[in-house]
Amino acid sequence: MTKIRKNRKAVVNQGDCVACGCCIKVCVLKAIKVEKGLFAKVDEDKCVGCGLCARECPASVIEIKEVE
Repeated sequence: MTKIRKNRKAVVNQGDCVACGCCIKVCVLKAIKVEKGLFAKVDEDKCVGCGLCARECPASVIEIKEVE
């Protein structure tokens, strides 16, 4: 039996995001943008869950989560 791989996606805690843009600079897929200058938002269709944004975030408000 083969293992089913789950998808991984970046999730931003928007309430604590400081909209610094560090995550945008490291996302090679352009899957993140800052909404209204207030918080980062991830385009789930583009995100592959690589984790670069989460590692770069100085406020530690991005998590990589498993999604079905």
